[in-house]
Amino acid sequence: MESITRLITIDRSSPVPLYFQVAQQLQQLIESGTLAPGTRLENEIALADQFGLSRPTMRQAMQHLVDKGLLARKRGVGTQVVNNRVRRQIELTSLFEDLKRDGRRPRTALLSMQTVPASAEVAAALKLEPGTDTLALRRLRYANDEPIAVMENHLPTGLLGLTEEELTGHGLYELLRRAGVSLRTADQTIGARRATAAESRLLDESRGGTLLTMERTVLGDAGRPVEFGSHLYRASRYSFEMTLTAR
Repeated sequence: MESITRLITIDRSSPVPLYFQVAQQLQQLIESGTLAPGTRLENEIALADQFGLSRPTMRQAMQHLVDKGLLARKRGVGTQVVNNRVRRQIELTSLFEDLKRDGRRPRTALLSMQTVPASAEVAAALKLEPGTDTLALRRLRYANDEPIAVMENHLPTGLLGLTEEELTGHGLYELLRRAGVSLRTADQTIGARRATAAESRLLDESRGGTLLTMERTVLGDAGRPVEFGSHLYRASRYSFEMTLTAR
């Protein structure tokens, strides 16, 4: 691979800070695939010398990309490009389907599957009486063997039968459609919060790291709720995208 110093241009007359010029262009190289996941970068001292920058400036540029989840510092290895962040369009698709389509090798670990009484929140979403039994699923989703999301889903009992093999090898929406369940529309809310200690361990995220939250109620025929999901995504590895149009 050509040296990155040949791929990055620094404009010292620009009002844009030098560290940000380097970070922005490095980000473009990573997101375009020019710097592939696993690529090792030279140390900050060597890069600072090659760019003619101060070491604190170069360190700030690299830290900016570490904070965005594009670079990772590993003891004994150095600084490496990590897997590109998953960018997901706001569509009525499952994460499994989106990862598979993008060649991200999805894998699922089933954390629990049990029948539980619906909480007030779940009952309201599924239009059930509080305490009504629901099928509750909790899964850990991987992309390229890296944990990316913890997903909790509730379904009305009797909607479909599920096995661990099916849930680890397929997306939930695919299984619903196979069972003849129509997925028409969905109401969705996206937010963010800090990870708990348990969530940090599951997602290999720093304690208190930022997680994206997503709650979605999927409606089937005649507007009948068929699934309520509450998901957590690593903000450093995942983002939602949407297209806006003017009226």
